[in-house]
Amino acid sequence: MIRRIPISKTICAGLFLLLSSVHSLSWSGKDGPSDHYFPNTETLGSEEMRIVALGTGTPNFRHSQASASWLVELGNGEKFIFDIGTGSLANLAALEIPYTYLDKIFISHLHVDHIGDLDTMFIGGWVSNRTVPLRVWGPSGLTPELGTRHAVDRMREMFAWDVTGRRGNMPSAGGHIEVTEFDYARTQVVYERNGVTIKAWPAVHGIDGSVSYSMEWKGRKFVYSGDTTPNKWFFAEAGDADLLIHECYLSVQQFIELKDYDPERARIVATVMHTPPSSCGKIFSRLKPRMAVAYHTFNDFNTAPDIIAGIRETYAGPLTLANDLIVWNITANNTRVREVIATDSPLPAAPPTPAGPPDPSERTELSDWLKAGRIDLID
Repeated sequence: MIRRIPISKTICAGLFLLLSSVHSLSWSGKDGPSDHYFPNTETLGSEEMRIVALGTGTPNFRHSQASASWLVELGNGEKFIFDIGTGSLANLAALEIPYTYLDKIFISHLHVDHIGDLDTMFIGGWVSNRTVPLRVWGPSGLTPELGTRHAVDRMREMFAWDVTGRRGNMPSAGGHIEVTEFDYARTQVVYERNGVTIKAWPAVHGIDGSVSYSMEWKGRKFVYSGDTTPNKWFFAEAGDADLLIHECYLSVQQFIELKDYDPERARIVATVMHTPPSSCGKIFSRLKPRMAVAYHTFNDFNTAPDIIAGIRETYAGPLTLANDLIVWNITANNTRVREVIATDSPLPAAPPTPAGPPDPSERTELSDWLKAGRIDLID
C-alpha cells in the first residue's frame, strides 16, 4: 500500500493548517491529514455517509489531480457517483470496489472534465466484472443534441466495434448503458429509491444545460454544485447541508499569472463561467454547511494559500480545499476528514454474484479469410 500524494500536496497541507484555522479537520502540518482510510477495512454505520474525492481538478489534465468526480457511499450499501471526469476512474479503481455496486452516475454537465471517463467506466467497468447495466442520469440541453441522452448514444456508437467484439465472449448484462435525461431548467427530484432522494436544479455555467445536485438520506444531506456561478437556485436548495461541495476556480489574477490569459478572458472565465475564491467564501458563509469543500482548482503549494485566503475573507467555518483521495465520513454528530491510502496496482474486485457464462448467439465471428490466417502456436 502506498500514499498517493505528491510532495507539492504535502507542502500544501502545512500551508492549509496555517491559513485556514479550521476547527473540524485534523491536519497535522507536514504530514497532511492525521488520520487515514484504508479501503474495505471499515463498515459504515446504519445512518453514516462517506464521500470520497475521485477528482478535484480542472480541464487541465494532470497526474496530481483528476478531473471532477465524487463517490458517495451510504450505510445501506448503496453507492453513487457524481460526475466522472478524465483520470478519475484510476482513483475509483484504487478503492477496489466491485463495479456491480458502481452502476449509478449523475452528470452535472457535458464538459469533458466532468464526463471524460464515462466511456472507460462503460466498457472498462464491464471488462472489470460489472454484472449489471451502467445507469446514467443527466440534464437535457437547449436542443436534443445538446442533452445527456444524445451524448451517451453517440458514445455508444463510437465504441460499436469495441462492444460488438466483446458480446458473446463476455456476459452481456454489464455491457449495456441506460440513460435517464431530465429537464435542466427546473428544480425536481430525479432519483427516489430506498430512502434516497436526489434533487437537481439549474446551474449557471457556459450555455444552458448544467445542474447542481443534492442527496438526502437518513437525515444526512450532500450537495454538489458541479460548475456554476452563484445563483438563486443554489441558495434556495443547498441549505442545511452536512457536506457542501462548491467549485472554486482561480482568481482573475491567478488566471493572468498562471495561465497567461489576457485580463478580459481571465475575468470572464473566473467570474462569469466559474466561481472565484472570494465569491465561494460568500456562498459558504450564507449557507453555513457543517463542512464546506472547495474544488475545481489547482491545489498546489503556490496557489492554495491565495485560494484559501480568498475564501477566508468572508467565511470562517469548517473548510476543506479538496485533493484527490480525501474522504469525509458524516454521522449525526461528527465529520471526519481523512486521506485515502490505496494501491496504485489494483485488480478488478470480484462481483457479489457471478454474471454467468457469455451467450454465444451474441458473438460476431471473424471473417473466414481472417480466421484462415491464424497460426496456432499452442501446444
